[in-house]
Amino acid sequence: MTTIYVTVVCLTIIGVILAIVLYFVAQKFKVEEDERIDVVEAILPGANCGGCGSAGCRDFATRIVKAPEIGSLFCPVGGNDVMKKVAAALGREAVEREPHVAVLRCNGTCENRPKTNKFDGYASCKVMASLYSGDTACKYGCLGCGDCVNACKFGAVKLNPETGLPEFDENLCTGCGACSSVCPKGIIEIRSKGLKNRRVTVLCVNKDKGAVARKACKAACIGCGKCQKACPFGAITVTDNVAYIDWKLCKLCTKCVSECPTGAIHKFNFPAPKPVEKPAEEAVKQPVAVEKPAVAENNGKGC
Repeated sequence: MTTIYVTVVCLTIIGVILAIVLYFVAQKFKVEEDERIDVVEAILPGANCGGCGSAGCRDFATRIVKAPEIGSLFCPVGGNDVMKKVAAALGREAVEREPHVAVLRCNGTCENRPKTNKFDGYASCKVMASLYSGDTACKYGCLGCGDCVNACKFGAVKLNPETGLPEFDENLCTGCGACSSVCPKGIIEIRSKGLKNRRVTVLCVNKDKGAVARKACKAACIGCGKCQKACPFGAITVTDNVAYIDWKLCKLCTKCVSECPTGAIHKFNFPAPKPVEKPAEEAVKQPVAVEKPAVAENNGKGC
């Protein structure tokens, strides 16, 4: 029994000594955390989507608190309202940004871009892209496996079975960029929603020459440059056989839309053109019978 008691006492003493050592080590290397980080994190939406460029909301809150100014930091999910609250909590000034939305720069529907083979592997855009260029003649377009659908935490992306392309709900999309980051083709762009949510975008990224691109997809941009010449604001550039519209320069005149010979340029949320009212047909005037005055008979008696 004496041996057991001695062992227990020794272990207890060793445990107490180690605890004291760990306590002093922890005090020496203790990192003081700013209490404002907890305040900012509580204001953030807590989506942890990574759209702000941080690992999560906690990391984003830490960056905001430590940053000398918050103009370059923005939470796409919370938007301007959340950033105003964060700025108020830190005693700083918020910088407003335009709301953004995800746009698929591809119009290669099943009708426009027929399949040339069938992929029987795991239904993932990342997997398909790692194996070959895709199941159509266009090696730049959407693969249609729905990786962007799975990446969206807000239910803003759905795969249309008829077109084979993902569709984005503007009312649910926060512009966080999660869908864009998982797209192996890099064809999902986060763009400004635009004035009154109106946008003009080239829905094609095919860099092949015109004839090759058009053969692969009926709605492909052929790099003809007609849209660039038609744009009075210099918002369109043609690089590597494909046009691109800079939304910061675009004034939504839509001249490029009518000039595009393949229909690769689309306009969103524009009001439908008003029907041209035809002038009312003038009533056909019927000839009015005019009664002639009666001629007095001359009975030979004179006037």
